[in-house]
Amino acid sequence: MIADTPKTAAELGLMRGSPPPPDKRVTFWNWETPPFNRWSFLHVAAFVRTARVWRGDGPVSRFERRPVRLDHVTLETVAGEQVTVADVLRRTCTDGFLVLHEGRIVAEEYFNGMTPATRHLLMSVSKSIIGMVAGIVIGRGALSADDLVSDVVTELRGTSFEQATVRHLLDMRTGTRFSEDYDDPQSDVCRSERVADWAPLLPGEESSGLYGYVPSLGNARDHGGAFEYRSILTDVLGWVLARAADVSLPELLSSALWAPLGAEEDADMTVDRHGCPWVDGGICVTLRDLARLGQLHLQDGWLNGRQIVPAEWVHDTRTGDDDSRTAFAASAWGAALPAAFYRNQFWVIRPEDGVYAGWGIHGQFLYVNVPARVVVAKLSTLPRALDREIWADQVAALDAIAAAL
Repeated sequence: MIADTPKTAAELGLMRGSPPPPDKRVTFWNWETPPFNRWSFLHVAAFVRTARVWRGDGPVSRFERRPVRLDHVTLETVAGEQVTVADVLRRTCTDGFLVLHEGRIVAEEYFNGMTPATRHLLMSVSKSIIGMVAGIVIGRGALSADDLVSDVVTELRGTSFEQATVRHLLDMRTGTRFSEDYDDPQSDVCRSERVADWAPLLPGEESSGLYGYVPSLGNARDHGGAFEYRSILTDVLGWVLARAADVSLPELLSSALWAPLGAEEDADMTVDRHGCPWVDGGICVTLRDLARLGQLHLQDGWLNGRQIVPAEWVHDTRTGDDDSRTAFAASAWGAALPAAFYRNQFWVIRPEDGVYAGWGIHGQFLYVNVPARVVVAKLSTLPRALDREIWADQVAALDAIAAAL
């Protein structure tokens, strides 16, 4: 049962990470928290506003099937335990799991009531989709990675985004002050959720919408320094792309990517009360369509009989440059992933091995392993937003699958 939306979270006293209410209902107050997210991430449109991303009227890009047993593949966890892929899927609250090898479906499984037609919340894998759209818009010449953000979105002139470039947004290197603490209701990321109408406003808060909120952000440092993961930068990037293309972001995603991709189903994009899209985590797609995006990347931007994303953009995403590698090494993530970097809204986990991924909290993955010709789409509803040990175990499972194939 879905209750009517209250004005503030204080009316229920429920914040992200707090205990569930006694009646156990899934509501606007609690849909992001466990155990309610087990259902709500598969039914996002029941809680927040969404805009439809049309798949177009063209043919669906089809995959051949060649089933391979993968559940028995073993790996070692961070804790040193020997487990199977089936164990990892069970432990990580998996809702959908699909493996492509050489462009063929070798495994496809659904759990927790998910079906092939279910649109599942991607969380920050959404960012990687926006990164692909950026490559298309830049490839068309409507925008340059070196363009100043405030020259494209003139509403940002005189704000903290002066002198920030599109490249700074793409690689999370603006100087923007923005705390990404999912467990602190006073953090900037939780504030942005309320502004985006994903959560009730706190007492005394007002919302002018995302595009009213972005200009209020300040800077902690100069633009162009170390990598620092801040979700709001993808929302600014989406604003820039829509303005450069002179079309709404849902329409741009449809015409530039979703229709050419041969997607099987429409996608959803969450929007605030003003219709401004929240794309740092708010795109919802089916499991197979997520896998299509991975195969598109694996095939250098080519799928469904056409070049959709420029091959040069895909190669740049995989390889980065010395500057992006240095910026990542200087970040808080540098010690945990010493060879990695962040480029064009993707996590390049092991560039020397050709392994990179779109990654979202609560267990969302779009994994690409170029040498193995493997793509894995994994959609989940983990209770905790971020657990680095669980993240590492999931990556180990995906690596083990690639090695087995």
